[in-house]
Amino acid sequence: MHFDFTSKETWLHSINPTLKLLVLVGLCASLFFIDDLNLTMNITLTVLVLYWGFTGQPIGRVLLLSFPFFLVFISTSTSMILFGKGDMTWFEWGLIRITEEGFQKGLLVGLRAVIFASLGLMFALTTRPVYLFYSLMQQVKLKPKYAYSFMAGLRLIPIMMEEFQTIQYAMKVRGVEGQRGIRSIYFKLKAYSIPLLSQSIRRAHRIAVAMEAKRFSDYATRTYFYQIGFSKHDITFLLYFGIMLTLGYYVSVFFPYFH
Repeated sequence: MHFDFTSKETWLHSINPTLKLLVLVGLCASLFFIDDLNLTMNITLTVLVLYWGFTGQPIGRVLLLSFPFFLVFISTSTSMILFGKGDMTWFEWGLIRITEEGFQKGLLVGLRAVIFASLGLMFALTTRPVYLFYSLMQQVKLKPKYAYSFMAGLRLIPIMMEEFQTIQYAMKVRGVEGQRGIRSIYFKLKAYSIPLLSQSIRRAHRIAVAMEAKRFSDYATRTYFYQIGFSKHDITFLLYFGIMLTLGYYVSVFFPYFH
């Protein structure tokens, strides 16, 4: 079976990764101090416009990726809506008590989860890890030995998955996969963990020796294969959030959805 994961690049892919990371993390942190449901709804709309329209992914894939977070929104909001506290009671039956305050608090918590998920997916879908680490080295002066170590670790993940699959095939040939019971679980855990751990230790040691030989621990001025800078798309990104958040605050004050 062949899976197509192709996508097109948009202006979000051209934004400086460090700037994008700082803006999105700052926006996520500010949500913890916002208790206004009207403003949170406007922020959600601002984020969803970028996520749905400019990540470069097909609409079917966007819907598929959004489905788990829709379930998170339902689960987090309904728990506060159905069992909330407040003075204005809308419905009450047994343990279920729906109030106006509980409804608004439930929507607030659910929308925060949607914003966190959308920002995280938008960053992951529009940022290449290699560019992110190069940008961190050039813009925030992250030490090369740490950045290249992370990049080497990312490259090792497919190799470890291939080794895991090889061990799994070998165990099927030996008939181990067909065993049942507590003893078989312990044997499988040992059979998988020991080879993977030993191979990872040897591979990490070889990478460390190679990086030391190439003077990755030296703090002298280095040159980079990728030069990551700033462009007009970074200004567009900042203006978009600045204008939309200001407009959202104005609408939430003068034209609120909920009082």
